[in-house]
Amino acid sequence: MEEILYQYNPWWEEDYKLENIIMRENYMHFLKAHIETRQIIFLTGLRRVGKTTLMKLLIKELLYKGIESQNILYISVDDYLLKGKSLLDILDEYRKIHKLKVKEKLYIFFDEITYIADYHQQLKNLYDKYDLKIYATSSSSSLLRDKQAYLTGRSVTLEVKPLDFEEYKIFKGIDLKKRDDQLNESYFREYIKVGGLPENVLNPNREYLMSLVEDIIQKDITAFHGLKNGQLVRDYFTLLMERSGKQLSINKIANILKISPDTSRRYLGFFEETYLVHLVSRWGKTNEKILSAKKVYACDLGIKHLFVGERDFGSYFENYIYLKLRNRKKIYYLYEDGTEIDFYTSDKIMIESKYNSEMNAKQKDLFEGYEANQKLIVDSVKNLQMLENI
Repeated sequence: MEEILYQYNPWWEEDYKLENIIMRENYMHFLKAHIETRQIIFLTGLRRVGKTTLMKLLIKELLYKGIESQNILYISVDDYLLKGKSLLDILDEYRKIHKLKVKEKLYIFFDEITYIADYHQQLKNLYDKYDLKIYATSSSSSLLRDKQAYLTGRSVTLEVKPLDFEEYKIFKGIDLKKRDDQLNESYFREYIKVGGLPENVLNPNREYLMSLVEDIIQKDITAFHGLKNGQLVRDYFTLLMERSGKQLSINKIANILKISPDTSRRYLGFFEETYLVHLVSRWGKTNEKILSAKKVYACDLGIKHLFVGERDFGSYFENYIYLKLRNRKKIYYLYEDGTEIDFYTSDKIMIESKYNSEMNAKQKDLFEGYEANQKLIVDSVKNLQMLENI
């Protein structure tokens, strides 16, 4: 195991360099603010969204602050050579290598922690017994759930999302003056095709996105859940992308794919927990929220474009608005007598996405007549700035 640990931790033997890495300031601010706390920090989100890079940037920050290099351990616990090893086994071997005393403060980074079966309990034991600052990542929301509440009060979770349009421009080195504001339109159309996964933004490649989707379907869904028909899972995802931005009928998809409604519902859950899609409930009474059809949105516009192509730019625009609001607001859609308003938040902000178009008469009546603390019509790329103020 010693050789593996040295491979993962080059700063033990040499100056640590991270070249051509662009900082995501909002996430780094959060991580830096929690360096001195005791809580375990979980980074979660879509595969390849940049969770590992953020941990590496934080390691560089710790070294810059004067933390001894041997007091920092990074390990990807999904490494096949570590199969059967517990977190304590890894920690013990690490202490032996550097002759670290039990009372020494250590900074531990566990990548893809959910590959350890009982990691909640193991992390609790490490947290309670040793002076450790622990960071961990996961690409599955369901596997991150602590059903036995081992880590209640001991952890904080941060979801890392794909780059938004403003971050995309930073990564691409696009710096527009106010007089060139009209160029945002064409750059946004480019952003739709590329999406917000950092590596793909820097080096756009259709095959990269295809391999990402295939990895998630094969490893995190088909293999993990023991499904026999991988092609069926792929077909299901294609249908989800074609329906993104619309109310989703689990029964209709079941009929198309010739599977049971229960199987259809399970598959949808698999895509949601791996962050490939997000679901939005209908605003209303509790039974309406639970029983009504959900709207489905793609996790990333580039992935949606991969399956849908150029058609219906307005649906991309609406999808982007959802991604901007995600995690900032509790979001629903509003549906009354066959008429829909795109978003209605728990604090009663109504938002309609109308890219270069107008509401019909029924929508306008619902929009103007329904109670809300704030009402926004977002109808252009320029007006996306309105979302920053809510």
